[in-house]
Amino acid sequence: MSNKQVISKWFYLYSDDIYQFLFYRLSSKHHDVEDLVQEVFIRALRNLDRFKGEASPKTWLYSIAKNVAIDAIRKSKRDKWKWLLLIESEKVPENVTMETPEELYFISEEQKDLLNAIRSLKEAYQEVLIMRVIKELTVQETSAALGWTENKVRSTLHRARLALQAKLGGDDHE
Repeated sequence: MSNKQVISKWFYLYSDDIYQFLFYRLSSKHHDVEDLVQEVFIRALRNLDRFKGEASPKTWLYSIAKNVAIDAIRKSKRDKWKWLLLIESEKVPENVTMETPEELYFISEEQKDLLNAIRSLKEAYQEVLIMRVIKELTVQETSAALGWTENKVRSTLHRARLALQAKLGGDDHE
């Protein structure tokens, strides 16, 4: 099987998972998540010779997606001043929403609050919450994707849940 065929197969199997990870991880107001998903698979194709098979293809793709997300965040921070100038120079009508139609369609108000709370947490907390709770990866898969020990995944998840509860102002224990 050629490299392109391998990546095509992985795209078919895992692109939805990668899309959802990037969607939860990034504010889609500033990122085109579909383009970033393509970037993940382009990087995977370029670096397929480095994939040793020690982790599953899915966890390897998650680790690439994590790096793509970090790069996108860095880029958006560099470009933030451009957005601020645009917003200040043009008045946005009150009836126009800044959310994408996709966000409005798929996400209820409670889910928006949860998503915003997750996005307000520090990076490591966001990643472990998305992978373990939302995408339901195992501790081992999350460990491989993030390059952490399994104990670090468990302890970071515990701290992330506490931080999320504090952000949401609830004492719910799940």
